[in-house]
Amino acid sequence: MADVTPQLVKQLRERTGAGMMECKKALDEAKGDLAEAEVVLRKRGIAAAGRKSDRSTKQGVVGSYIHAGAQIGVLVEVNCESDFVARTADFQQLVHDLAMQIAAASPSFIRKEDVTPEAIEKEREIQRARALADGKPEKILDKVVEGRMSKFYEEICLLEQPFIKDNTTTVNDLIKQKIAKLGENITVARFVRFKVGETAQTEN
Repeated sequence: MADVTPQLVKQLRERTGAGMMECKKALDEAKGDLAEAEVVLRKRGIAAAGRKSDRSTKQGVVGSYIHAGAQIGVLVEVNCESDFVARTADFQQLVHDLAMQIAAASPSFIRKEDVTPEAIEKEREIQRARALADGKPEKILDKVVEGRMSKFYEEICLLEQPFIKDNTTTVNDLIKQKIAKLGENITVARFVRFKVGETAQTEN
């Protein structure tokens, strides 16, 4: 087992923002491997974030982003539990990243639960027709449709989308990492995306 030095603990703290004891435990579990220890902390962080998900979020900020060329603009309201956390650099960076994500990926909804039954049913019909046209056997049609619906949610729901700065992480996991680091529940309340030439806007 590699020696877990104070310097290694310090490096992991700087990379993750986790506490000293958490970093030490993660490094012990990862046998001194810094990258593996970061994965251990991330898994624990996401679990910890889940326990905070029912806590009320009545503070926060409205962030904005105007894309180069001023053709696309976004306003997004992101909430947390305290004004103190809302003012931190980590929270402000998250809000900025979410605004950029919305500008780049153009989601229609925040989460899967927000998608209207009509939109879901219409997409299921489209994907079923496509699967039949592709010659998929009747007995596996439902499985094929469900797989394609996952992709559908990934495209239209902000929290399901791959994060534009790291496509191995979803936006939902990015938020959970911040929840773990900042120790407060964080939610996306609503957003609006403007694009020059489009008159009908969607607010969520």
